Amino acid sequence: MSETLGKMEKPEASQFKNGRKLFFVPLIFKPMEEDTSLSELTAKYWSEVESQLANLESKLSDIKKIYHELLPGEEGIKRLKDLGIGSHRIVEALMGKGAALTQIEDADIMDEFTDWGRCLSVGLQSPIVFGKVYEAYQESGKKRDEYIAKRIDETLQADESAVLFMREGHRVQFPADIQVFYVVPPSLDAIQRALRERQETHHAEPEKEEPADKAQTDSQ
Repeated sequence: MSETLGKMEKPEASQFKNGRKLFFVPLIFKPMEEDTSLSELTAKYWSEVESQLANLESKLSDIKKIYHELLPGEEGIKRLKDLGIGSHRIVEALMGKGAALTQIEDADIMDEFTDWGRCLSVGLQSPIVFGKVYEAYQESGKKRDEYIAKRIDETLQADESAVLFMREGHRVQFPADIQVFYVVPPSLDAIQRALRERQETHHAEPEKEEPADKAQTDSQ
């Protein structure tokens, strides 16, 4: 059962109090290149996430488990800071209130999935090679999704609430008895639009040609 609930006036929150609950937060990464407006939007996004999670906790129950993709070991907060993910402040705050950061990634499966993704990103020329790599990428992704679903099912106890930080577009099939609430801050749409425009601009930029005299000098 999935609900999009940042504000919970309708339906009545009381009907969701029983059972296992998972608050899904789309993972947004800080832009690698300096972009003031996008950085401000990202900071606003995480502030809104924090407010909406607090609202959900007040109307349902306190978050007891924290699930976060890309954390296969015990590094926890340190790894989140190294990755430059804005969620680390929220994770720290929740842990300070007693929530447990619970591992959902298998290191070997995650590395396999990531490496196949890197192979696809290099621009393979052979359709045969591309097909084989893509098939391996899909298979490793399926294994990863199944492992994540299994870990959530094993660790989320009856009537507990948990939060999951994960990128959109995932294919994790959550157990049927878990109520999934999607946290959708107002700034999410603006961020997605800005990222699309940035990508379109990048692809539209023509390659810069070197001046003829410089090219001749470099060839000498």
